[in-house]
Amino acid sequence: MRLLRVEVISAATCGGLLDRLSIQLKSSLSDMTEFSPLCLIGPNGAGKSQFLQILAEMFQSAFHAFVPNQERRDGNMDLLFKLEYLIDEGKGKAPVHVRISRLSNGKRRPELKIERLRGEDWLVCSPESPDTAALLPSKVVGYTSGGNETLSLPFLISRGEYANDVRERARGNDPDSSVVPDTRLMLIDYGTHLEVLVANLVLGTDSHRKALLEEARLKDIHSFRCIVQLGHPAAPRVAARRASGSTYKGVQLTAELEQYIDHLCRCATCHSFDELTQSYTFDFRVTEATKEAFGAFFSSTLELYTALHKLAMLNDLAIPKTVRERFSRDTIARRFASRLPEPQDEDKVFRFERVTFIGEKTGNAVDYVSLSDGEHQLVQLLGTFCMISYPNVLFLLDEPESHFNPQWRVKFLSRLKDLPTPNGKRNDPKSEVARQECLLTTHAPFVPSDMPGKNVVIFRKTNGEIVAEPPRIETYGTTFDSILEECFGVRPPISDSPKAEIERLMNSTDPKEIRSGLKRLGASVEKAFLTDHLRQVLKESEAK
Repeated sequence: MRLLRVEVISAATCGGLLDRLSIQLKSSLSDMTEFSPLCLIGPNGAGKSQFLQILAEMFQSAFHAFVPNQERRDGNMDLLFKLEYLIDEGKGKAPVHVRISRLSNGKRRPELKIERLRGEDWLVCSPESPDTAALLPSKVVGYTSGGNETLSLPFLISRGEYANDVRERARGNDPDSSVVPDTRLMLIDYGTHLEVLVANLVLGTDSHRKALLEEARLKDIHSFRCIVQLGHPAAPRVAARRASGSTYKGVQLTAELEQYIDHLCRCATCHSFDELTQSYTFDFRVTEATKEAFGAFFSSTLELYTALHKLAMLNDLAIPKTVRERFSRDTIARRFASRLPEPQDEDKVFRFERVTFIGEKTGNAVDYVSLSDGEHQLVQLLGTFCMISYPNVLFLLDEPESHFNPQWRVKFLSRLKDLPTPNGKRNDPKSEVARQECLLTTHAPFVPSDMPGKNVVIFRKTNGEIVAEPPRIETYGTTFDSILEECFGVRPPISDSPKAEIERLMNSTDPKEIRSGLKRLGASVEKAFLTDHLRQVLKESEAK
């Protein structure tokens, strides 16, 4: 997949910040055999995160219109836009040039339309045709390292609608199907960290585990516990019937989710069930036998992650109905600060406990909570890319390297490209994962320095409007100083306090004061200029 052009006509959000924004991201001749991420860089408030959010909403609208069983709600029905991209049909076929649009036509609700380019003509695609659904991304994956309400909103809407669908089907309101189709929107944030981690370490290859854990100096996962609690006080007080025929009051499960719980029972080292709270406790001492057992019930890392995540999405049902309804109203009113609260651990339907690893050198058990934020973030990001290893996936990453140290930031893109996956590395033209698309935002010069300038877009806010432009310099291999100056107007790239002191000393004629200042300053071009100024002051003093 390759994003080509995005035009935001009216976003109905962000205070109109992105209205009338048009960005040419890539050429229609873009190489589909190369993993080639796009970098959005610029100061805070320039609309980068909002752009990712609106892009997710564009596809959410398309999913809802053309695959409504996989996306149950249009998160922003008032969004007017045009979007062009290339999609890979596989089997040696040429990529398809696709256009999705929703334009004002005088009607109350403008119609969303998908077209494909054939020759020089745009052909409208039928909503009923299965070929039309294939023109959409197979997944849109959003990642945020913190509580970014902006990017998260469309994904939270999608998750909430999934949980509601599970409840309705489990109650028997939809007797034709007990399997709830996966959503095409997929949010990876701090709340999903353990789901990603456990799935990768239990079913991933040795090369996966090494790639994920080597920076944290860990060898493998040691043990973990997970709890499924169906009958806690926050659960809906509705009697439900299990597949076995027994009834209970609490969170209702579809046959699909009951099967996942059965699989966990069969893979666990030991497990127990509390009749009073309708709670399962699963303990796993991870050995080769444990991994083999999981492999018998789950065909891939992604399938195991999906099972764990579907159970975790039931946590939304532990939130009071009045709160869920308020969130729905606020969403429709475009109050984006609104967010579903996270239930307390004791009220969660699904949660992890006691996750430990094996230390690389000592072999001793290392607790999960001892890892740093940067280690959590690195493992989660790499794990996400490991398990999603098929084409036509769109990744939207909001400041993915925010918790990394400088050394990790410099290596970030190289790690993504070299990451081992079942379908090859992303920098291999024969690999399916090379045909994925990735947009990421950043404030750091490390990322654009590892990208060609054609893949970098600088966001700026000028006279109250957002402007998105390519850099005037070639960013690949360019020094961080040059990128900071080009993208942020920071010259020199040092903090205000020493900058002000250097400027003051440059106007001083007191050699003693200048020498004292030089001793306090670290190495920089500006310090070299100050040293030359000292020589000039001394020379003029001698001349007198």
